[in-house]
Amino acid sequence: MIPNLADLGVIAATAMAWTLLATVAAIVGLHLNRRGSIGSQLAIVITATIVAIVGSTVAISVEMYLSPHDLRVLMWVIAISAAMAAFAAWFMARLVRQSLGRLRSAAERIGTGEIVTAEIEGSNEFAALSAQLADSSARLAEARAEVEQLDSSRRQLVAWVSHDLRTPLAGMRAMAEALEEGVVDDRSDYIRQIRDQVDAVNRMVDGLFELSKIQSGTLKLHKEPVVLLDLISDVVSEMQALAATRGIRISHAGMTDQVLLADPRELSRVVANLLVNSIRYAPEDSEIVVEAQSLDDDRLVLSVLDQGPGVQTDDIGRMFEMGWRGSAARPAEDSGSGAGIGLAIVRGIVEAHGGQVSAAQVPGGFRLEVTLPTA
Repeated sequence: MIPNLADLGVIAATAMAWTLLATVAAIVGLHLNRRGSIGSQLAIVITATIVAIVGSTVAISVEMYLSPHDLRVLMWVIAISAAMAAFAAWFMARLVRQSLGRLRSAAERIGTGEIVTAEIEGSNEFAALSAQLADSSARLAEARAEVEQLDSSRRQLVAWVSHDLRTPLAGMRAMAEALEEGVVDDRSDYIRQIRDQVDAVNRMVDGLFELSKIQSGTLKLHKEPVVLLDLISDVVSEMQALAATRGIRISHAGMTDQVLLADPRELSRVVANLLVNSIRYAPEDSEIVVEAQSLDDDRLVLSVLDQGPGVQTDDIGRMFEMGWRGSAARPAEDSGSGAGIGLAIVRGIVEAHGGQVSAAQVPGGFRLEVTLPTA
């Protein structure tokens, strides 16, 4: 029998009243338990839902004047259904608590420095959150390793700078004491040596200041069109005297009309540092070749090729790091700049120009390359 509109109104009003009552009770319970566990909050919501359904069903059944037998049957059905629903809700809450517990444990292990793996169990949301935690732990581990490596490089840099400064300072002190005591036959020679040591210390200080600007991001480039051939020729002329002390010849090839938009002062420092590195390790009476090659994608490769033994394969990736000073193939000799910052300055300046650096063993020698954009 189809109920009339009045009966439908009574049914709707009864269901709405019980639902509203259960909703208000749930809101109050959630407010009072706002700092409680997610399991307790979920229990409040599920209990309110069951109360709304059971209360509405019982009230409407009473209003429909069911027989006592039918009412008892309905109550048993409602009780069993409510119990099963409560059990299902408890089981679901237990699964949620377990997933949250695994996520909390993963977060704690990340805090201690561990790398966690993604949990494949649980809902899609928890699985996605677990995968994100695993990815974050891996990236944090990489960041920690990088920080430790930087700290190690800084400690080595401080130690090497202290050593490299101590040597010329000790020499200047000894020569100054000899001049003071008047035991020097040729005073002009000692004065010249002191001046050379002061110049060496100044170069080292200038390099450290340049490196500090690069690392702090305060290096300012004043770019202008630079004719590469002119810049290379000037730097090679300045390096000829240093190269001549070891009988090394410097030549250049592939230089045509290449023009770069770069800071000429900083780019000159890049070329000079590359040449100093090659002069330091190239065999005596050998040749160093500076080459330039234009690429099709508006880039230019500037390379310095020497006939030295190069570095070990494992060290090639570390050549441009701060504080790197060579390996068994390239011993850490001191030529006045020292401290292992020359190639680190090269990388910083080149990257500031939007380029990149690399090194490679080649037949008959070792090559350092700088790739720069031409525009």
